[in-house]
Amino acid sequence: QVHLVESGGGSVQAGGSLRLSCAKSGYTAYMGWFRQAPGKEREGVAAITTGSGSTYYSDSIKGRFTISLDNAKNTLYLQMSSLKPEDTAMYYCAAAPLLASTSLVSFLSRRPEPYWGQGTQVTVSS
Repeated sequence: QVHLVESGGGSVQAGGSLRLSCAKSGYTAYMGWFRQAPGKEREGVAAITTGSGSTYYSDSIKGRFTISLDNAKNTLYLQMSSLKPEDTAMYYCAAAPLLASTSLVSFLSRRPEPYWGQGTQVTVSS
């Protein structure tokens, strides 16, 4: 069983930075971050493979956010810089095992449906 616990959310002004952390237990092959703003669907923004460290980013955050994984600490990070008000959302850590046909892109499309953390709120004010 996979267990995920996020931390590091908070409030920041536009242009600022935050780092989210996700402590995990259990085996995972893919890990990533999703976000959900009020009234919107949950969207995948960044993903990483736990073995090779390959990464994939959505266009909405590319160049501003960096995903990383410390395997020794079993912790996933999302470094967020140049934050914008439209980045305001609940951010969720997610993880999935290795399955046939799974890729970083499919993982961010919730194929397969991942394990979820409880979420951490990020609020960016203008």
